[in-house]
Amino acid sequence: MENLRLPDQVGLGAWQLKLKMATKGFGKTVEWQVLTSENRIRSEYTIQMPGIDIAGFLGILSVAVIPVLFAVTLHEVAHGWVAMKLGDQTAELAGRLTVNPIKHVDPMGTVVVPMVLALFTPFIFGWAKPVPVAFHNLRQPRRDMVLVAVAGPVANLLMALGWAFISGLMSSLSMTAGGFSGWIIGMCLFGIHINVILAVFNMLPIPPLDGGRVLAGLLPPRNALLLHRIEPFGFMIVIGLMFTGLLWTFIDPFRFFFLDFFFSVAGIA
Repeated sequence: MENLRLPDQVGLGAWQLKLKMATKGFGKTVEWQVLTSENRIRSEYTIQMPGIDIAGFLGILSVAVIPVLFAVTLHEVAHGWVAMKLGDQTAELAGRLTVNPIKHVDPMGTVVVPMVLALFTPFIFGWAKPVPVAFHNLRQPRRDMVLVAVAGPVANLLMALGWAFISGLMSSLSMTAGGFSGWIIGMCLFGIHINVILAVFNMLPIPPLDGGRVLAGLLPPRNALLLHRIEPFGFMIVIGLMFTGLLWTFIDPFRFFFLDFFFSVAGIA
């Protein structure tokens, strides 16, 4: 991690977090930045010439691993916990109502795919093992399916709020963003950003994303059946949106809205 600073002239009014990842032999350096200034939060990638920066690579891992593990783990636990409260014990019986990330990590979707994309592309995409839910066991399947689906994104927004509070606390305790406090604040900023992205992304009304489940539960049964028919192609649709750049067109207004809110909670104007 580098270039985490709090400009003296604006106090807590502007932060910049730059995470630089460079790997030998892959032909490029990828920089991820979260920039906040003038009440606007911007996230961007830049591609540079080849370079070697093992410290930078370890730096981005150091601030990313904990927030990502919490984000994907508690997202899935929230689905299973709400399902249990509404009558379905499937996730509990499968041992998935645990904060142990090993139970939720998908080796391909949580480790391999995000790492490869981080090295070769300007975006990251991944997934965890879905929590099993038997919707026919729910007391009111159509209504409860919506509640189970929305529980994951709600959990991510609550985690973003938690990271914002921690960041605000660290900022109030230390007026400099160096050393250990800088690392914690960097992790908090990453935690806010990744949880907002997961919440907004998962609420896209495309099955099998959570937003698709919510939409299916709100539509009349006949229309919901039509929506279910596109589920096998859902991830291909998402990947297509991602590669064409349309994905960010859809989610950025919501992403910036929540980022503005959480960064204001953290005391970052």
